[in-house]
Amino acid sequence: MLPLPELLVPAADPDKLDTALTYGADAVYVGGKELNLRAKSGGFSFAELTQAVTQAHARQCAVYFTLNLLAWEEHLPAVARYLDELAASGVDGIIIADPGVLAMAAKRVPHIPIHLSTQANTSNSASAAFWRDQGATRVNLARELGARRIRTLVENVSGLELEVFVHGAMCMAISGRCLLSAHVNERSANLGQCTHPCRFDYRVTGLRLEEKLRPGRDMWELVEGGEYAQIMSAEDLCLVKYLPWFQRTGVHSLKIEGRMKTSSYLAQVTDVYRTALDDVAQRTCRPALYLDELRQTATRPLSTGFFTPVRRTLALPLPRDQRKNIVARVREEIRPGLWAMDVKHRFLAGDPLEILVPGLRRPVMDSGTYGVERQDGSLVREVHSGLRLVLRSDHPDLRTGLFLRSR
Repeated sequence: MLPLPELLVPAADPDKLDTALTYGADAVYVGGKELNLRAKSGGFSFAELTQAVTQAHARQCAVYFTLNLLAWEEHLPAVARYLDELAASGVDGIIIADPGVLAMAAKRVPHIPIHLSTQANTSNSASAAFWRDQGATRVNLARELGARRIRTLVENVSGLELEVFVHGAMCMAISGRCLLSAHVNERSANLGQCTHPCRFDYRVTGLRLEEKLRPGRDMWELVEGGEYAQIMSAEDLCLVKYLPWFQRTGVHSLKIEGRMKTSSYLAQVTDVYRTALDDVAQRTCRPALYLDELRQTATRPLSTGFFTPVRRTLALPLPRDQRKNIVARVREEIRPGLWAMDVKHRFLAGDPLEILVPGLRRPVMDSGTYGVERQDGSLVREVHSGLRLVLRSDHPDLRTGLFLRSR
């Protein structure tokens, strides 16, 4: 049996890094305070990055640093400074999209592997081989590729790791190279400043287009009336059912999108994909369980994107009133049976709560097995978001870093 693919998940800040490690990531991708495609995700200072690498490596988790902007001339001095700072950081790879930035990295930090970003839109074996010859050790394949084309690439390219997105938001543009945000809000997606106009609500006010060489034939027609709708918004990608295929095919790394997502989202999605990969290793598969859990996080339909010959919608988001809310995160054990927790969502103490235990285990605490207190020991009945409170429980599955969810 071929080795399991690497599970690569986003870690936009130190808190999300801790979440990724808790729920089983093999590797994380992180960014700095600038020069990457998630400018509003927080990011790591270089001091924080060094600490993050040490923390991740202690858990046998790799760290890849994103420097994947499509640079303008004025960005190049800052790129050079970033590369010099990264030289001694211990990161396991730098994710790059711009060929000039790649050339600078190959010269200034030749000891750090270069991973080519999806922004480069690598869609065939000749392109993959070209980037390998320029010094890339890994290529993230274009999201527009289906299973047949991915397999052909794996068969026709040697000496190069191939990485594929398997879950998260899809962009309406080719591999995310979009100018819509720059046009609408003067904020370039290719500099990490996307405002996601494709997710905005629009209403048609009437338009019909006729092409010059096709008189009398309407090429496009938009009809006036109706409510606002997200007519340009793509469905989210979800390939959890196809993880055995990726292992058999020999894809090296499976990537989760979502540096702008919350820690609670990251915990649930990472747990699903970690568990699914471990199931693959045991020659089992529980797709209904995986999809039920992923529906708790979905805000758009989950589909196969371009992976299957015909796009398939695998699951629809749950109505808001049917979702299980992440209500708290266990931060540290104060002493046996007492835990500091950060409250994420309002709940009533005594309501049944699920503990999100890695491996998609969801043991339940009820009113007889836990209580909530203030720092002074007084009991709390109505628990409000934003507070750090004390959880009193001897439940054997509780431990630092786990999330609690309404049932």
